[in-house]
Amino acid sequence: MDRASRRGSAASFRSVRLRAGLRLLVVAVVLVATQTGCVAIGLSLFAVAAGVGSGTAVNYALNGYAYRTVMAPIAQVERAALRTVKNMGFQLASEEKIDVGKLLRATGNDREIEIRLEKVSEKTTRIRTVVSQGAFLRDRATATEIIVQTEETLART
Repeated sequence: MDRASRRGSAASFRSVRLRAGLRLLVVAVVLVATQTGCVAIGLSLFAVAAGVGSGTAVNYALNGYAYRTVMAPIAQVERAALRTVKNMGFQLASEEKIDVGKLLRATGNDREIEIRLEKVSEKTTRIRTVVSQGAFLRDRATATEIIVQTEETLART
């Protein structure tokens, strides 16, 4: 074998090894991102799954808040949220006006519920809910259901 053909085969061998190494790196990154409990990916997948089942995607903050922006004036969303709280069997504890909108607090079955309605525009309102069970536990399922039921109440009115 002459020197030129050996150089060609060595370059070809390096190229094959480089491509194999890149493939391995991509697979490793995908596995690490999906297997280590990456919060962002897990929450994104959960939000997508919740959206597929209920027809709406609810987002989550790391502090336990569930939130969604709806296209309805704040007064209409407030009426729907109050009706939802009542229909779900919770007791309204307080209503207060805050600088960006309204804050509704309710209680029931050892849970404290906070529904924050923020005026985004004249026709758009952001709903943020958090359901606390004790000092440290958050009930995301109930927080999500409050938002979903509020949207359904809005759709019926």
